[in-house]
Amino acid sequence: MKKSILIAALFSFFYNNAQTVAKENGENKEVTVYTTAENTDFKMTLSASVKFAAAGQPLETEIAVFVDPTKTFQTFIGIGGAITDASAEVFAKLSKAKQQEFLQAYYSTTNGIGYSLARTTIHSSDFLTNSYTYVAEGDAELKTFNIDHDAQYRIPLIKQATAIAGKLTMYVSPWSPPAFMKTNGAMLQGGKLKPEFYQSWANYYAKFIKAYEKEGIPIWGLTIQNEPMATQRWESCIYTAEEERDFLKDYLGPTMEKEGLGNKKIIVWDHNRDLMNHRANVIFDDPKASKYAWGMGFHWYENWTGGEPMFENVKKVQEAYPTKKLIFTEGCVEKFDSNKYQLWANGERYGRSMINDFSNGSVAWTDWNILLDQNGGPNHVGNFCFAPVHANTLTDELIYTPSYYYIGHFSKFIRPNAKRVSSVSSRSQLLTTSFMNEDGKVITVVMNQGDKEAAYNLCVGSKATAVVIPAHAIQTLVY
Repeated sequence: MKKSILIAALFSFFYNNAQTVAKENGENKEVTVYTTAENTDFKMTLSASVKFAAAGQPLETEIAVFVDPTKTFQTFIGIGGAITDASAEVFAKLSKAKQQEFLQAYYSTTNGIGYSLARTTIHSSDFLTNSYTYVAEGDAELKTFNIDHDAQYRIPLIKQATAIAGKLTMYVSPWSPPAFMKTNGAMLQGGKLKPEFYQSWANYYAKFIKAYEKEGIPIWGLTIQNEPMATQRWESCIYTAEEERDFLKDYLGPTMEKEGLGNKKIIVWDHNRDLMNHRANVIFDDPKASKYAWGMGFHWYENWTGGEPMFENVKKVQEAYPTKKLIFTEGCVEKFDSNKYQLWANGERYGRSMINDFSNGSVAWTDWNILLDQNGGPNHVGNFCFAPVHANTLTDELIYTPSYYYIGHFSKFIRPNAKRVSSVSSRSQLLTTSFMNEDGKVITVVMNQGDKEAAYNLCVGSKATAVVIPAHAIQTLVY
C-alpha cells in the first residue's frame, strides 16, 4: 500500500513538473482565435481555441506563420479615425440610443473595437455642409479668431468619444489657409500660401491648439498640410518639398516653441506613398527643419493612376530615417455607392494596407471619416465616400461595413505601447503582422486573400498549433 502511494506521489510530482515545464516552454498555452469571413456569420467572432505543442521542422507542403516575440521593432501608438464635421453633423441627427451604440462600437474596448487615436481638421475640409474658417476675411492678425463653429457638433462628439475611450491621442490637420492668405484667393482649387502670411498662418495653428486644449481636448500633434501636392476642387493648398521644409523650419517650428507648444509632434507630408521618399529626403536631410519634424504621415490613394499600393516606399523611408516615425494619416474607399455597403473587397483593402504599413514600420494608423450618412456625406463639393460605419438618418439605422470589422481585428486587440514583433508567412495568400502588448500577450493578425480555405501552423519557437482560416477572411490570434 505504501509502495503504491509512493509511486502515485512520484507520478504526480513528475507529471505536474512536466506540465509546468511544458507551460513555460509554450506547450498547452491557449491560443484564442477571432475570425471575420466573407459569406459567413463570422464578424470578429470567437471561432476557435487551440493549444501549442512541440513541433519540428516545417515541411514545404505545409503553410506556416512564423512569429518570433524576441525580435522587436517599433512601439505602437494607436488606431483610430477622423472626427470630421461631417461625422459630427451625422451623429447629431441620430437618436440618443443610436448615438450611444455608435460611441460604444468605436471607442469601447469591451463592446466595440477600442479606437485610441483620432484626427480632426483645422477649420473646414470637404466633408461638411459648408466651408468656414475661424477668422473674419482679411484678419491677418487673427483678432477675430474663435472656434465657435466647432462647439455645435464637433467638439461635443470628440468629448463623448474621449469619455468612452478613456484617452484619445488626437492630432490635427489643415486643408487650406483662409482665402485671403492664398495666391488664388480661394480655399478651394489648390493655390499656395503667400509668403507674407507665413507667420500669420503659423500663429493660426497655435491658436487652434490652445483653443481646443482650453476646451479640455489635449492635442498630441499636427500635420503641416493635408495632401500638399493635390490641387483639389475642395479645400487644398500646394507646398513643394522645399516650401514645406522652409515653412516648418522658419515659421511653424519656431512658433510652436515660442507659444509653449514645442512638445507637439509635427508630421510632414500627409499625402500618398508615391512621393513620400522625395519629401523625406528634402525635409529630413535639412538639420534645421528635421529637428522640428517628429515624423511623416502618408495616405493610400497613390493607386489613382491605376497602379498598385506602394507599400515598399514606407519601408524605404523607415530604413533611411530610422529615428523618424511613420503614421498612416488617411484612407477611405472612394466613390460611394449604397449598393456596395457590404462589398468585401473594401474591408480587404483595409486589412492589406494595415498589415503592410505596420510591417514596414508605421507606429499608428488613421482611417478617414468615422461616420457618414446614407449618401456618403455630407460633402460640400459632392466628393462622396465610404466610411466603416454609415447612418441612415431617415431610418435611424447604423450600417456596419466589412471595413469596420477588418479595422477592429487590429484596434481592439493591439493596444497602445505594444511592440511589433517578427511575423512572416510562408505563402503569399496569407498576410500577417504581430505585436506584443504590455501585458505580455502576443497578438497575431492573419489575413487570407485567397479564394480557398487554408490550414496553417502558427509557429512560435519550437512550438506550433494548427489553425484553419476561411477564404477571404481575417483572424486575430491572442496568446
